[in-house]
Amino acid sequence: VQLQASGGGLVQAGGSLRLSCAASGNIGSVNVMGWARQAPGKQRELVASVPSRGGVNYGDSLKGRVTISRDNAKNTVLLQLNNLKPDDTAVYYCNVAVVTSTGVSDYWGQGTKVTVSS
Repeated sequence: VQLQASGGGLVQAGGSLRLSCAASGNIGSVNVMGWARQAPGKQRELVASVPSRGGVNYGDSLKGRVTISRDNAKNTVLLQLNNLKPDDTAVYYCNVAVVTSTGVSDYWGQGTKVTVSS
């Protein structure tokens, strides 16, 4: 499984960005796709995730300013970031957790950098 993320860049505070991630390979029918981020000197943290069977989960840091969605036919997950703040500057990583009868396999993309200027 490989993940290709795109959509990062430089944006002013208050602006918006849409991140996209496409998964190639077999991610099965039971999986969780999502995004995490890591700012310099900080631990990686959950931004949002969306299971293949429905429902969404949002981390606390961007709650209310982020929307996650997925297209199962295309194996893609989108992350809409709104009202961005300088503290949102980080590398955003796409993730898919593939669930099989033998366990869970985690895959990560290369990350896309988001820089928010004040």
